[in-house]
Amino acid sequence: MDDLKEKGIKAFAWDFFGKIMTHGMGIIVTIVLARLLEPSEFGLIAMIMVIIGIANIFTDVGLSSALIQRKKVLPIHYSSVFYFNLIIGLILTLITYFSASWIAEFYQNNVLLPLTEVMSLSFVINAFSSVQTTKLRKELNHSVLTKASFIASLLSGVAGVILAFHGAGAWSLVSQTLTFGIIYNLVIWAVSQWSPALLFSFKALKQLWGFGFRMFLSGVLEAIFTRLDYLIIGKLFLPETLGFFQRAKSLNLMVAQYTSGSLMAVLFPVLSQLKNNLLQFQKVIIKMMGIICFVVFLLLGSLYLLSEELIVFLFGVKWLPSVELFQVLVFSGFAYPISALLVSVLHGRGKSKENLHLQVRKKAFVFINFGGLYAWGIDAYLYGLVVTAIVGVILNILYVSREIKLPFILFFEPIIDQSVITVTALVSTLYLVMLMEEWVFIMKFFLFLLIYILMNWVFKTSSFKYFMEQLYPLLIKK
Repeated sequence: MDDLKEKGIKAFAWDFFGKIMTHGMGIIVTIVLARLLEPSEFGLIAMIMVIIGIANIFTDVGLSSALIQRKKVLPIHYSSVFYFNLIIGLILTLITYFSASWIAEFYQNNVLLPLTEVMSLSFVINAFSSVQTTKLRKELNHSVLTKASFIASLLSGVAGVILAFHGAGAWSLVSQTLTFGIIYNLVIWAVSQWSPALLFSFKALKQLWGFGFRMFLSGVLEAIFTRLDYLIIGKLFLPETLGFFQRAKSLNLMVAQYTSGSLMAVLFPVLSQLKNNLLQFQKVIIKMMGIICFVVFLLLGSLYLLSEELIVFLFGVKWLPSVELFQVLVFSGFAYPISALLVSVLHGRGKSKENLHLQVRKKAFVFINFGGLYAWGIDAYLYGLVVTAIVGVILNILYVSREIKLPFILFFEPIIDQSVITVTALVSTLYLVMLMEEWVFIMKFFLFLLIYILMNWVFKTSSFKYFMEQLYPLLIKK
């Protein structure tokens, strides 16, 4: 158990700091591209990525998750999934290529035709490294994944910036995406100790299919409903509007990437190994719930407070229309990291059927909100996201508390605590700022941070306790 914990912590550290390096590099590249390109050009790529993102879930139909969840995995399982993914990737490339004219016609924008044709190559490119990535995740070997992602992010970012500087427009974003996939493949194949054997078995795929198929259906729902807003906005509004929305939503997703992203990548394999030890399973989940709530609400409050200065400083004045969109999105941003943790409980326990039922119920509320987008516009949709986020988290807690036999309030208490503390700290900070004539925006952050931590300390919240339990040994060791 101690060995698993040590491997989990090491993997989390590699993945977390790797994401900081990789996304840090990505942020720098995005800042440069946002200043070189127009919002409409980002909007064009967002239109294409809706189709690419939804279709991408079909590349392995949930088999990668099944490889991680399954205890005994033989070489024939890995090789069969590799060749299956390659075939599906090739099929999706051909379908997307020959559907490019239909996609351009749907959006009534012929500029999308050649962009879509070239972007269709991403399916077959990504298929080459999917099994190696899955195997490394299962083994908690995130150091290799981190290095590969960072190198690919760096070199593809340089390529995109050079093309944008020479006036390539939206093509610079296409080039960046494809170059990342190619370089990642080259690095992962060079450093990974696994390569496919000349083995293929439908029986091996069928053994993975029971768990994987339900994971696949859940993934389809997630892929569609997280991108359908891009599709509707791209259809109803100008590319510039979609560009502003895409920039606001991408910035908001940084919270998920820096908090839950690394944790979920590591937690799923760890929980899969603990699924028969309910008491230990419960302890891990409750602690992770508290830590995530503490970190997420701190980041969300900071992002809301500094939203205008942050967007103008990073991307320039031309992106100001994104500020208001971003501020509303922040209020729903707490749901993704918390939901990712709770869904990992069902994944780790092998409850793919229950997870599918949960996703269907949650998506019913999201679908209703899409009706608000169509009828009343983007503002109504954004405020509706806050409501659907709350409902989704409540449903997640109901399913998980029943699965691992813990009271509902144990999961909901840290959310309420940190919500109240965040709002109070925000209001207090904004009030104090009004009393001053000039404030450097970084000072606003430190004031908010001080009030946030002080309130957690005074009220002795469980989230603060769990966070300090993990942080204190690290500080002592340093």
